[in-house]
Amino acid sequence: MAVQLPSHNPNHQIQGETNFTVSDNESADQFTCSICLEIFLDPVKITCGNDHVYCAGCLQSYQNLAEPQCPQCRNIFNPSLSRKASDIHRKLKSKKADCKWCQKKMTLNKIREHLGVCDRVDRSIPQFKPVRETSQPIPSNVPNRATFKCPYCGQPNLDVPGMVKHCNDNHRQSAPQVVCPICASMPWGDANHTSTNFIQHLNLRHRFEYDTYVDYNQDDDAMLQAALQASMATQ
Repeated sequence: MAVQLPSHNPNHQIQGETNFTVSDNESADQFTCSICLEIFLDPVKITCGNDHVYCAGCLQSYQNLAEPQCPQCRNIFNPSLSRKASDIHRKLKSKKADCKWCQKKMTLNKIREHLGVCDRVDRSIPQFKPVRETSQPIPSNVPNRATFKCPYCGQPNLDVPGMVKHCNDNHRQSAPQVVCPICASMPWGDANHTSTNFIQHLNLRHRFEYDTYVDYNQDDDAMLQAALQASMATQ
């Protein structure tokens, strides 16, 4: 399972900074999505219990999680029960704001589109280069078997021990059947196979790191048998 980083968007603002100022001295934060850090686009309220609001499009990736958590309060919510944030919609259509770059005044619901075409926006991207040049080729299409995303809440970048601890600490009472991301990343893995008891599966199957015992160049069946025998020998 490869870890994908979000692509660069020159209109994204740095947290704590804004590309616009709102009239009446209101805070720009109340009109900014905490996920994409841009002005709300089709804002919706989620059922986290705290009426937190996000762009509808930003919540699409939460639809496939067994127990999605609010990015701000970490409470579990149901994406299918999200409702239109009518109060925010009204303010976006009525409140005036100034573009930080050209100082043009317009309603908030037009700022996002304006920033995409404003010729004064700084769209430069910081340039980075390696500390030292290397003659080694850069590998491509290498499967990531080092870190995984929690199938319940979507917590990323968990190694195997981290996945075991995270799920035991936070999801021991979780009922949904989920796919084991560790097994799914293996050559023999089935991305559609769900575990009836994922916590038990983790505690029994993933008490060891596959990399410790597995040679991925071997035949799949021989590799699995070797890993299973080695894990049993450590008990």
